[in-house]
Amino acid sequence: MASGVKVCDEVKAIVNEMKVVKNDADSSERIRIVVFEISEGFIKIEKIYRQKDFKPGDDVYKFFLTLLDKNQCRYLLYDCHFETKESSKKEELVFVMWASENAPIKAKMQYASSKDSLKKVLSGTKHMLEMNDLSDYGSRELFAARMGSTVASLEGHSV
Repeated sequence: MASGVKVCDEVKAIVNEMKVVKNDADSSERIRIVVFEISEGFIKIEKIYRQKDFKPGDDVYKFFLTLLDKNQCRYLLYDCHFETKESSKKEELVFVMWASENAPIKAKMQYASSKDSLKKVLSGTKHMLEMNDLSDYGSRELFAARMGSTVASLEGHSV
């Protein structure tokens, strides 16, 4: 089911920037979370959060959860940092379609039918989640389980 919604070029550029992390890049400029919205027939960037927007010790995962407004639908791309039981540090992109149970039915239908347009731009993204309620993945343990069975910590906090 296609909605006719198109993906803006800025969205494509920001996704590519998140996919390719350069070793010599300023780590404070690294994009951690992008919130996308559907507006005027396009999937557009609503807000970008970079590493510099967080203080040392901030829990990026908890902040990510605060972006899931119970009355709206949104797409989010989250650069999730975690550590496995084998002590290897990993960073993987997680795409989330957030369609809250309380959001208007028209918005839920529009976001669901437009998701495929964005998924084409997100090729190579390992994790794609659909969330309707914080109970879906609202706990660190449930979310970590989606990242893999060997996840020991998520954003520096044990699971």
